[in-house]
Formats: sequence, C-alpha cells, structure tokens
Amino acid sequence: MPMLMTGSCRCGAVRFEVASHTPVPYQLCYCSICRKQQGGGGYAINLAALAATLKIEADGELGLYRAEIEEAGGCRISSGERRFCRECGSALWLFDPSWPELVHPFASAIDSDLPRATERVHLMLRYKASWVEPAIRPGDSTFDLYPKESIEDWHRRRGLWVE
Repeated sequence: MPMLMTGSCRCGAVRFEVASHTPVPYQLCYCSICRKQQGGGGYAINLAALAATLKIEADGELGLYRAEIEEAGGCRISSGERRFCRECGSALWLFDPSWPELVHPFASAIDSDLPRATERVHLMLRYKASWVEPAIRPGDSTFDLYPKESIEDWHRRRGLWVE
C-alpha cells in the first residue's frame, strides 16, 4: 500500500493528504521558479504522489500560480499549476496536466515523517543563484537540467518503491 502523507501550510488554513509510492525526498531543484517560490537553501525538494488520492481541506484559501518561463524570443506560461496558501503563502504542491496521474507535493509542506535519502539528486543547477553553494555529498548526482531517470525508476532501482 502506498505511503499516506499528510501536509499543511504554515498557518493551518490548508491541510491535505496524498498517497505515494515514492516518498523519499531526494531531488533538490535549483530552478529559479522553485527557488523563489519555495525559499529554503536555494532549492526545493519535490516528491511524487498519486493525484487521484489527493484530499484537500482549504476553506477557499488555496491559491494557484502558473510561472512564466523565459525562452529565446519571449515567455510562455508553464503548464505546471503550483498551489499555495493565500493566507500565509506556503507553497504546497505542483500539478501538471501533462502527467495527470501525479501530483508533486513539496517536502517542506509534508508533516508526516519521511524516509531519509542516503543519496540525492541536484537538478537544474544551471539556474542556481550565484550565492548558493550546493551541499553535494559523496554518492550524490548532479545535473545542469533534468536527470533521465524518473522518480519512479530511482525509487525502484534502490528498493525504495512502496507498494
């Protein structure tokens, strides 16, 4: 059975739960969107969960942000729907209709105990802020953009997939 994760915003106006086969917070994303929306150490940690299991208690406090992505010749609006609490501003999860079966809660919004990652993936390093000094440990992997290995494959290869 997938791991049930509970989460909330800082002020408690938004609470949610979602089930995940892949609950290890191992990916650190340094893109400017995650970094600026999340804060933290100059990166955000994203998880993957089953969108069909997402249950939300929000009393109208749930906001939606879709980032502008700068590209050669202009900007486009991201298909990623970033949800946040309109009361306290806490970033909660990302849903992208390109992958409708998944939702990506931010590990920072999860209240449940999560397994500790013994190795991490640092991605989107091309976009890290100049002041950020990634804490890359032995065994960690680094990528200028995205790794080829999916979140599911990473968990399965390490025997961390939760049935």
